[in-house]
Amino acid sequence: MKVVYKVWIDNNGKAFGEGPYRLLKLIEKTGSLHKAASEMDMSYRKALGIIQRAEERLGIILIKRKIGGESGGGSTVTEDARVFMENYEVFTKELNEAINTIFYKHFKESAR
Repeated sequence: MKVVYKVWIDNNGKAFGEGPYRLLKLIEKTGSLHKAASEMDMSYRKALGIIQRAEERLGIILIKRKIGGESGGGSTVTEDARVFMENYEVFTKELNEAINTIFYKHFKESAR
């Protein structure tokens, strides 16, 4: 038996959670919002909407987009986004540890 949960940051609506986090990590990896969306099996339009909604609700710019041309387009994660992602990583790691500690405290016999 284990505990399962979802957590997100809310600011007048869902602002940031595992989905936007994974999308940003893939943008870092691929250099492209389009490629990141494709790897997550979602449309570019949906991915762009997720990023724009997160930017609006968080009040920070998460990605810089470069429109195509001879060298092609692409997207890069901003420094503000990197800092936010690092904080989110530490927050979720600590949250997971705390939740599992509390779960084990109350269900240690069942959790084995």
